[in-house]
Amino acid sequence: MDRNLRQPFSMWAGGLLLALLFSPLLSEAQTRSARTSPPLAEAAPASAGVSAERLARIETMIEKAVSDGTIPGAVALVARKGKIVHHKAYGLADTQSNRAMKRDDIFRIASQSKAITSTAVMILWEEGRFRLDDPVSKYIPEFKNMQVLTGYDEATGVWTGEPAKREITIRHLLTHTSGLGYGQIDADPRFRKIYEKAGVVDLFTTEKVTIGESVKRLAKLPLHHQPGEKYTYSEGLDVLGYLIEVVSGMPFDTFLKKRLFDPLGMVDTGFYLPAEKAGRLVTVQKLDQGKWVRYPVTFYDPDYPIKGAKSFFSGGAGLCSTARDYATFLQMYLNGGELNGARILSRTTIRTIMQPQIPKEIWANENAQYGLAFGLVTEKGVALGGQGSVGTFDWGGYFNTQFFADPVEGTIGVLMKQTRDGSGDETGWRFRLLVGQSVDE
Repeated sequence: MDRNLRQPFSMWAGGLLLALLFSPLLSEAQTRSARTSPPLAEAAPASAGVSAERLARIETMIEKAVSDGTIPGAVALVARKGKIVHHKAYGLADTQSNRAMKRDDIFRIASQSKAITSTAVMILWEEGRFRLDDPVSKYIPEFKNMQVLTGYDEATGVWTGEPAKREITIRHLLTHTSGLGYGQIDADPRFRKIYEKAGVVDLFTTEKVTIGESVKRLAKLPLHHQPGEKYTYSEGLDVLGYLIEVVSGMPFDTFLKKRLFDPLGMVDTGFYLPAEKAGRLVTVQKLDQGKWVRYPVTFYDPDYPIKGAKSFFSGGAGLCSTARDYATFLQMYLNGGELNGARILSRTTIRTIMQPQIPKEIWANENAQYGLAFGLVTEKGVALGGQGSVGTFDWGGYFNTQFFADPVEGTIGVLMKQTRDGSGDETGWRFRLLVGQSVDE
C-alpha cells in the first residue's frame, strides 16, 4: 500500500507503451455519476424493512459458536437498502493474548480478492482496452503456445504435454476455465510439484517476488486441460492482476487504490498493512486439542500482511479488508456500479458480469452458476433454501470468510473469521439463512 515498488525498467516498458497508445482513454480516477447514492450508514433495522427481533437470532447464533469453541471470534455485518442494520464483533481476535475482536479489525480475505480483481479488469474493459475474448498472449506474450499436460515423471519431475488447441482468453481467466492450476492447493498432486519446482507463488509470500515474475514462470508450465473445456479453480486472477499492470502502466496495488478503493472510501483494504494498522490484523488460528492456537508457518507465513518484502500483489488471494469495507464494495454493485457519486462501473457492465458465463456441459452445480466475478444463485438454488433470491452473488475466502449480496432484497451479509482446518464451523450457512429470514416487509 504505502510504499514505493521498485522493479526493473523493462518490466514496465511494455505496459507504459500500451498506456501511451491508449492515452485518450486514460483516467486517474473514476468518473462522477449523475446519481449519488449515500455511503453505507448505520440505521435502525425497521427503517430498512428488517425485524430487530429476528435479526437478534444472528447474535445468538454467533455467540453460541464462540462459547462452544467452534470459532474463536467473528465480525458480522448485515445491510439492507444501503443501511447497516447489524455490525458487531464477537469473541477474540487473538486467543493467546486474549485480545477482543473489534468491528474495524482487519482480515485476510484471500479469494474474496478475486471479485475485486475482476472488477478492476472490467474497469479497463469499459475503457475499450481489450475484448474479453482476446487472447491474454496479446498483452502477456509468454502465454503464447501453451501446452496441456499429458505425462509426469515422479522420479525426475519432468512433464510432457501437447499443444493447446486454442489460446487462453481473458474470459477464460475470469471464469477459471483457462486450464491453469493452483499449485499448493491444487487437487492434482502433479501440479503441486510442477508449480513448486518452477517457483510459482500460489497465494501468499513474505519473499521478495513480484506478480509479474510469478506469472511469467506460470506461463511456462502445462495446463490441466484445453482452455475453455473444463472449470478448474486457478491462479487466473493472479494473471489478470499482472494484465492490469501491463495495460494500465501502473503497479496493481496502485491501480486498485486509485480506481477503486479511494473512490469508494475503502480505507482499510489493501495487500499489506502499514505499521499503524498492524495491530488490527486478526490472528489466523486453528484448533489444537480443543484450544485455539496461532496457525503455524507452512508453505506460507500467516503474518505476510505485516512482514517480509511486501511486493507480491496476488489478484486471486492477497488482499486484506474489513467487514465494512467489503460491504461497501458490494453495495456499489447493488447500486448498479455507483456509490457516493463515484461511477465505478456502468449498470450495463454489471448486467454482463452477473450473467452465467460457464456452459452447462462443463458446470455441474444446478444450484449456482458463475459469472465474471462471483458465484450466482439459480432458481434451483432458491428452491434449495437459505441461499437468497435468483442472482444473489457470493464467494468466500481461504481463511473462513464469507459474503453474499441479494439484488432482489437489497441485502448484504459479510461474515469475517480467521481460521484454518476443520472445527465443525457452521456459522457461514446459518448466518446467510438468518439474514434472509430477518426481512420484514
